[in-house]
Amino acid sequence: MTSKTPLYEKHIALDGRMVDFAGWLMPVQYKGLQEEHQSTRNHVGLFDVSHMGEIRVKGPKALEFLESVTTNLVGQLEPLRAQYNLLPNDKGGLVDDIYIYCLEKNTDYLICVNASNDEKDWQWLLSHKIDGAELTHESSKWAQVAVQGPGALKLISEVLDHDVTLFKKNQILRGSFNGGEFIFATTGYTGEMGGEIFISSPQAESLWDKLLQLGSAYHIAPSGLGARDTLRTEMGYPLYGHEISDTLNPFAANLGWVIKSDQKNFLGKSEILAGKAQGLTHKLVGIELIDKGIARAEHRVKKNSDNNLTDIGWVTSGTFSPTLQKGIALAYVALPEAFIGNQILIEVRSKLFRAIVVSLPFVKK
Repeated sequence: MTSKTPLYEKHIALDGRMVDFAGWLMPVQYKGLQEEHQSTRNHVGLFDVSHMGEIRVKGPKALEFLESVTTNLVGQLEPLRAQYNLLPNDKGGLVDDIYIYCLEKNTDYLICVNASNDEKDWQWLLSHKIDGAELTHESSKWAQVAVQGPGALKLISEVLDHDVTLFKKNQILRGSFNGGEFIFATTGYTGEMGGEIFISSPQAESLWDKLLQLGSAYHIAPSGLGARDTLRTEMGYPLYGHEISDTLNPFAANLGWVIKSDQKNFLGKSEILAGKAQGLTHKLVGIELIDKGIARAEHRVKKNSDNNLTDIGWVTSGTFSPTLQKGIALAYVALPEAFIGNQILIEVRSKLFRAIVVSLPFVKK
């Protein structure tokens, strides 16, 4: 069964083109992907991300529990700060990548999980629960919107009636809006300034309306999943099921900075470290196409050496970059070939397109 977010009727009223994404009816675009992408880079983009899941962890052992099931140092979080983190499995891969919001140090945390993994993550956490940590599935309680772009923080300050323009990355504000609770954080998936607002579901429509109303002065554009994907790809941000999965070692995805294996123990630590020690065969890299074309997930990466064509990897995400006006891709490439400047080939429908390995992110902010 396909679910609808609390903002579904708003998308229909705006002529959003709806698609099924992870079991949710979501707008892939409104006026057009390119326009929505450029609006976020240059002005303000407004995204419904209510399909994302939320899990609350409270109690005297909340921190102890979270430290045991994640790779990053949750204990370093001060109150009203957020953190990118990973949920490892027991096979050397990941259950999910997540964001953790510290609402009260040691005792109250909100976890935001990927929509496609909401139930899986919930069951995984339940299966490793400890006494003194209370878990609550809160996905139905919250709607969530992302407000991203150079003018986003000024707009959010007006809408929430609190100046957040000087907030640093991963800073949190809690408050009330139109009789409902909100949690705002300077987080996002676009590489732009701005943040994300968790809002009590009954207040989602009034928040959306006010953002659009006041946002007209900031050239705001309702933006869909299409622009969200091109924006995150330009930044080289991983997407679960593409760059990371239950089998891919996170070190190969350049996520070693999130894995504090020398500072704490956690579930799946030995398996992740064993995979690294045995030798990673491929590394996630950025690729720009030299020839005119677009690479897509699962397209093969090739190398032509002395007229000998060999397979050296696979594309995980690919798109046309509205900012760079060329095809870009994220791909796993065999380690000896994963160096910046290496000229390679992408096989697209039996045709070979010239490409080059480049540094990430594609768009430097």
